[in-house]
Amino acid sequence: MVKLSVNINKIATLRNARGGNFPDPLLFAEKIQDMGADGITVHPRPDERHIRYDDVRKLRPLVWTELNVEGNPIPKFLELVKEVKPDQVTLVPDDPNQITSDHGWDTVKYRDYLHDIISDLKALGIRTSIFVDPVIEMVEGAVHTGTDRVELYTESYAREFARGNPTAVEPYRRAAIRAHELGLGINAGHDLNLDNIGYFVQNVPHLMEVSIGHALIVEALWFGMENVIAKYQHILKHGQ
Repeated sequence: MVKLSVNINKIATLRNARGGNFPDPLLFAEKIQDMGADGITVHPRPDERHIRYDDVRKLRPLVWTELNVEGNPIPKFLELVKEVKPDQVTLVPDDPNQITSDHGWDTVKYRDYLHDIISDLKALGIRTSIFVDPVIEMVEGAVHTGTDRVELYTESYAREFARGNPTAVEPYRRAAIRAHELGLGINAGHDLNLDNIGYFVQNVPHLMEVSIGHALIVEALWFGMENVIAKYQHILKHGQ
């Protein structure tokens, strides 16, 4: 069964918009796990515009499922994850000025850079994943970084699926097959939602985990958080 990791960044965005600590991302992390999520994802950025570095420190003892911390491996980020030791670190090539992630790593160009970082993280017992586009060359390059998994960046699939183009899943299917052949675990995330995730899970083999935040929080406003978690888990288990 594909695991669901819920990204709680948007909960922190709501908190930060008003000041104080309401809603409390830490409380939501606990409740989301109680509701059936398989993990919690956070993506602290240098400007701390949503999840703050101190949130991650406080979150670590509250996550009994799986804690996935995403981010650009700048020194401050690496210091944080080495201190907190999450279950998984997902390396993302973010520019500080990006609103959200919009591309994967060039695993050929940055092979040695990523290899050194990943070696340090794995020495601490932290599973690593790197954000990649569904391009065979980038998947093959990921092997040489030493990463445990790749996270397929799914924005292009989500965009095209919404336009009525289900064939947009094909590059992801091929990338997943190749990653599995090379011994890499396969995660996926970005713009997946209740409308498009079923088709994705049905057509992308060997998928281990999806990370969903923005869409899930928006859908929760409509359906209620517990219902949304149950809906995702049903689709991930049964494919529809």
